[in-house]
Amino acid sequence: MGEKVAVVTGSSRGIGKAIALRLAKEGYDIVVNYARSKEAALQTAQEIEALGRKALVVKANVGDVGKIKAMFAQVDEAFGRVDVLINNAASGVLRPAMELEESHWNWTMDINSKALLFCAQEAAKRMEKVGGGKIVSISSLGAIRYLENYTAVGVSKAAVESLTRYLAVELAPKNISVNAVSGGAVDTDALKHFPNREELLADAAAKTPAGRMVKPEDIVNAVMFLLSDQADMIRGQTIIVDGGRSLLL
Repeated sequence: MGEKVAVVTGSSRGIGKAIALRLAKEGYDIVVNYARSKEAALQTAQEIEALGRKALVVKANVGDVGKIKAMFAQVDEAFGRVDVLINNAASGVLRPAMELEESHWNWTMDINSKALLFCAQEAAKRMEKVGGGKIVSISSLGAIRYLENYTAVGVSKAAVESLTRYLAVELAPKNISVNAVSGGAVDTDALKHFPNREELLADAAAKTPAGRMVKPEDIVNAVMFLLSDQADMIRGQTIIVDGGRSLLL
C-alpha cells in the first residue's frame, strides 16, 4: 500500500492550511490546492515537506469542473491514489440579498457548492480503488442562521450540508464516509475582508459560552476526529464547532 494521500482544497492559507499541516503531521502526503495565492501555496508545501511528507501544489479554481478533473489527473500522476478529500475552498460575495447579481450568485455557488459534488465524484472513484475513504467539508453557521450580508454564502453552505447527507448515503456502500464541520466565526485571513471584523471578533468573544473565539485548531481537531476510525458510524452529519455561540442566537 502506498502512503495515504489527502486532497485539501483551498489549502494555501487559513483553515485549509491548518488542516493540511495537521494531516502531514499524521503521515499523509498532501495535495495543496489554490486558486490565486501561489506564493502562499508554495510556502504551505515547504512546511509540509519540512514535516517529511510529499506535497503536490495544484492551481485550480474548484468552481470549474474541467479544472477539478485536471487536478485529479495530476494527483493520479503524482500519487496514484486518494484517501481523504477536505472540501475547504470557499469564496463569495458579501452583500444584502437585494443587491446580489446573478454573477455573484453563480460565483459563490460554483466554488462553495458545485465544487463539493464534482470533487467528491472524482475523489470517490479513486477512494473506491483503495477500499474506501473520507470526505469532510467545511461549512459555517450562516448555513442555518442569518448572518448579515451573508445570503449567497449562507445558501451555498446550506447546499454543502445537504449534499453531505446525500453523498453520505450514496457513497456508504463504497466504504466512504462523508461529513462536515461548521465553525462559528474563526479569526483567519478570510475575516479581514469583513468591514466589521473587529466588531465581529468582540461580539463572538463576548457571546460565546466557552469564553473565547473559535481558533483554526478547534476546527482542525473536529476534522481529524471525523477522519479517524472512532467516527466510523458518524455519517452525513454537520458538527458545529462554535463554543456554544449558536445556542444563544
